[in-house]
Amino acid sequence: MASALEDPALERYFKGHKAAITSVDFSPNGKQLATASWDTFLMLWNCKPQARAFRYVGHKDVVTSLRFSPLGNLLASASRDRTVRLWIPDKRGKSSEFKAHTAPVRSVDFSADGQFLATASEDKSIKVWNMYRQRFLYSLYRHTHWVRCAKFSPDGRLIVSCSEDKTIKIWDTTNKQCVNNFSDSVGFANFVDFNPNGTCIASAGSDHTVKLWDVRVNKLLQHYQVHSGGVNCVSFHPSGNYLITASSDGTLKILDLLEGRLIYTLQGHTGPVFTVSFSKGGELFSSGGADAQVLLWRTNFDDLNCKDMIKRNLKRLHFDASPHLVDIYPRTPHPHEGKIETVETTDTTTVRTLADKSEEISRYFLNPSLLSSECSPTSLKKKTEDMSDFPSESQRSIPLAVTDALEHIMEQLNVLTQTVSILEQRLTLTEDKLKDCLENQQRLFNVIQQKS
Repeated sequence: MASALEDPALERYFKGHKAAITSVDFSPNGKQLATASWDTFLMLWNCKPQARAFRYVGHKDVVTSLRFSPLGNLLASASRDRTVRLWIPDKRGKSSEFKAHTAPVRSVDFSADGQFLATASEDKSIKVWNMYRQRFLYSLYRHTHWVRCAKFSPDGRLIVSCSEDKTIKIWDTTNKQCVNNFSDSVGFANFVDFNPNGTCIASAGSDHTVKLWDVRVNKLLQHYQVHSGGVNCVSFHPSGNYLITASSDGTLKILDLLEGRLIYTLQGHTGPVFTVSFSKGGELFSSGGADAQVLLWRTNFDDLNCKDMIKRNLKRLHFDASPHLVDIYPRTPHPHEGKIETVETTDTTTVRTLADKSEEISRYFLNPSLLSSECSPTSLKKKTEDMSDFPSESQRSIPLAVTDALEHIMEQLNVLTQTVSILEQRLTLTEDKLKDCLENQQRLFNVIQQKS
């Protein structure tokens, strides 16, 4: 058993995909790793050495996201082909398809009880699906640009989403309303997720930043400027004490959230790193990027009291529960610059370039505006400081007439949203009936052909 704060180590790598890796996820038991890629395939790897891997074929375009169900009996995937697929993660890899959205689907996520699936799309909507009946339930509309990611809170009561409209929104799954809104004037979030006890969210910024927000008091807790490129993905350690980040600068970075500092920089990929994920127990993490490689790392640095912390977080599934020590993060922003302690892991045998495709991949995941002088580290820092001078929502004075008018507009929008949701449900039912009719018609046609 490794001691606490031993350095993380590259354990092995997987080669099989032919293009950039977009998403990785461990099975709940930690024995398997699923990966998605630009090559339109999913792959299921066994974490044991020399074990056989399975390739799942079905999507017709880039697979953007994947996620195991909490029991590990299903694997959901999203694609630019506008569909979501549910796979049985075995050697046969059977799948069913949802025609989920009217534009590419960017994200999938299961609720902790496995009953629901949330999907986010470039059609500016988030949709929630019932997994037992495999039916559409409702849509969430408030974003004004592509939605990049949507995640359930650990208790399933909330959904957090991020969009290229530069907002992060919190949704109540009971009344299907947006209950909170975090906005950024510099860049948009590529990825967002709840911490294990559901009190905070972390965002991966196209402006090179990582931010932590407390959803109970709507406050920015921590602000890290440790990357020199856009941050594409983050993953919380199950203890809630650490956050790992993946960036287009080609590095993974591990942040100690209790101390509010960067503790490790890991280099193993050539080109942008698009995805990273801890295993459910936290002893492993995996990363993937533009070099088409999947790296498997052993965590090592948080063996001490890890299991106790995970148990404590499982008991605290309500975001309004009384805080404990792990919730009390430093309350001021943490811009990190200057000298930092790092561990650099480069395995030359694991790295290969992806020729001309890496530029195209980078353009897809990054916003061209990131290359402008506006987003240099110094200007980002300055803009962050400037933002702290703005008055809070409660301090602004808004005329009563304007407030009333806005409330009326909101009510009308809510009615429209509900109407659209009802129409979508009816369309789903109509599609099912039409499918049945066509199948019956085909059977009759076959019978007539046989008789003649």
